[in-house]
Amino acid sequence: MSQHGNGTPTLRFLGAVGTVTGSRFLVESRGARLLVECGLFQGLKELRLRNWSPLPVEPSSIDAVVLSHAHLDHSGYVPALVRQGFRGRIHATPNTLALCGILLPDSAHLLEEEAHYANRAGYSKHRPALPLYTTEDAERALDRFRAVEYETPFEPVPGIRVTFHRAGHILGAAMVHLHFEDAPESDLLLSGDLGRPSHPVLRPPVTPPGATTVLVESTYGDRRHRDESALDDFADAIVRTADRGGLILIPAFAVDRTEVLLYHLKQLQQSGRVPKLPVYVDSPMALSALSVYREAVASGSPEVRKDLAGDTAPFDPGDLIEARDVEASREINDAPLPAILISASGMITGGRILHHARRRLPDPRNCVLLVGFQAAGTRGRSLRDGADTVKLLGEEIPVRAEVVDIDAFSVHADAGELIAWLGAAERAPERVYVVHGEPKASDALRESIERDLGWEASLPSYNEVVPLEAGGGRSAKHRGRRTTRT
Repeated sequence: MSQHGNGTPTLRFLGAVGTVTGSRFLVESRGARLLVECGLFQGLKELRLRNWSPLPVEPSSIDAVVLSHAHLDHSGYVPALVRQGFRGRIHATPNTLALCGILLPDSAHLLEEEAHYANRAGYSKHRPALPLYTTEDAERALDRFRAVEYETPFEPVPGIRVTFHRAGHILGAAMVHLHFEDAPESDLLLSGDLGRPSHPVLRPPVTPPGATTVLVESTYGDRRHRDESALDDFADAIVRTADRGGLILIPAFAVDRTEVLLYHLKQLQQSGRVPKLPVYVDSPMALSALSVYREAVASGSPEVRKDLAGDTAPFDPGDLIEARDVEASREINDAPLPAILISASGMITGGRILHHARRRLPDPRNCVLLVGFQAAGTRGRSLRDGADTVKLLGEEIPVRAEVVDIDAFSVHADAGELIAWLGAAERAPERVYVVHGEPKASDALRESIERDLGWEASLPSYNEVVPLEAGGGRSAKHRGRRTTRT
């Protein structure tokens, strides 16, 4: 165990502040270091460069890692951490372990592939371009994972007891609740990414336990989802594109978003609201994750809605074609149209979607459906904001396809749902830190927490350190954070 001071437990914000990516929170207590979340930064170049910068603490000094769920902005830095000398255990729920077993090697493969392509095409400034981590690094990282069930307390490091509670965001997603042996009156609750009461496949988040300090995500902290009208917009875009003989290209996150899309497409086709078109899923990672979801539904997992348990084909719209290898992916180029193509990544930051977008964006018959959050600095955000061209694989590609932004399939709680979740806590916290959101969204949620719940809420800064002691009292708005910067 590492030794770094004693006394009051502290929390250090190493990511997911001022941005929706790079979740990393360092907790120190009794001389031990516990990293909660270990995600990749995505989006703006200044953020992505943090993936390559040394951590503010030595990786070998971190004693253990706890993950809330498998999405790469929460887990994708783990292989890099191991590559840099981390030798502790990584704790996660069983389904998070199963999904990380798919996502981390696939992420490494894509990083290796992009570096190889950059070297071949000559568009990288680096000679040679290197991946952030390799497939071997990812496999070594997976050897360090340990699965822990929901509602089962465990000690990842001496003196800190952790419990996972169901968060309903994706399979395996958890709230992370920490108790401290040396500060029994203090506890810390991290929301992770919080799901929604209306998720079509998963059960909703459980009521949060009370905690002295709460970290809450704010991806959609400044807006409300408009599910019904957005689903109509989704169906209308498919019908329009099919009528003009085009391809509906849907960039989608490989885990959960693809499953939710397939579920809704099946419902829309069965009801006759959209034509029965071939549906291609071109992402090995998404298809592997789909198998995990199918198994969870078929086995009646306690994470799955009761009305779906045992369903044999909830994610199978009529003509589903699974493109598992590169040859099958290329064959989609010559497939008859109209058709629907779902491919990763959801913000068009990497993967096979880059090749499909380069081919399909210049054709006005086609349509790009953006169905998830698009972080600043990503190609998806550029398309959402009306860009005339986007840079893909070293080329500037004209955007002539229709672009439709659909806020129908988010599995993040919206502003109202976040406030309702916080307000249902068993007791009011002494302080709330709003994280995992762009500045406007985080500040809007902070204001809502202070206005609607009467709680102190703050926006932390990168590398800020705060004490986690209890009993300090609730301070006035905008005061009393008692922080230090290092």
